[in-house]
Amino acid sequence: MAGSYDDRDGKIWMDGKLVEWRDANVHILTHAMHYASSVFEGERAYNGKIFKSREHSERLIASAEALDMPMPYSIDEIEAAKEETLKASGLTDAYVRVLVWRGSGEDMGVASALNPVRMAVAVWGWGAYYGDAKMQGAKLDIAEWKRPSPETIPVHAKAAGLYMICTISKHKAEAKGCSDALFMDWRGYVAEATGANVFFVKDGEVHTPKADCFLNGITRQTVIQMLKDKGITVHERRIKPEEMAEFEQCWLTGTAAEVTPVGQIGDYTFEVGDMTRDIAESYERLVRE
Repeated sequence: MAGSYDDRDGKIWMDGKLVEWRDANVHILTHAMHYASSVFEGERAYNGKIFKSREHSERLIASAEALDMPMPYSIDEIEAAKEETLKASGLTDAYVRVLVWRGSGEDMGVASALNPVRMAVAVWGWGAYYGDAKMQGAKLDIAEWKRPSPETIPVHAKAAGLYMICTISKHKAEAKGCSDALFMDWRGYVAEATGANVFFVKDGEVHTPKADCFLNGITRQTVIQMLKDKGITVHERRIKPEEMAEFEQCWLTGTAAEVTPVGQIGDYTFEVGDMTRDIAESYERLVRE
């Protein structure tokens, strides 16, 4: 599958049934287009099985609840929709996107309680998110924007509106020849990349920002447990930007990113070392079990 995302062959699950890919459309007055009233999940299937699928469905419902969007489907129904769409795609290794949004209805102001909550599932082939950086080490810019305080927005929801500064920051990073950008939080501590969590290595131990103002990624949680199972000490803590000068290795984690080594963040450089390669290889084996 290639080309524009609105002009492809295939099926998309939409509001309870599979429709032709090109017919999976919404009205211009859809509430989500105007007020970002939408949440989503990004998942990967390996060998025909969606990795940690149910955990993603549980988080989807939690995100919808955080945005005051009553879900019209149960976890079991979401699971069935994903399986049906994956099967219809004919793919075994694929990316799975589940989207829930406020549709068009009687409300067209900020409030949208009278508008239906809708859901869609799309599946497509998607290789390494960072391309060659998957092996060589990604280069990251440092974003001008900061991750907001939990008092200002539902930071633990995987909500569309939270990605506005991600798009801006990634565009600026790519214009500089970088793969991504690293955010600080509103206090000035290291937070995350635009769509992935970050890990650092120093003296055989791992340090990763405490997920108190950004999404605690499912891949992040998986990798932390993998490291602990290997007997590696993991520090979840607040990390000052200047500490990056002391770290030896770095990697990103996320459903799309999987485990991607990082070679540079701003002026800070890292080696793609043994621990980084080991955890990347271990994760690859885990998702294909």
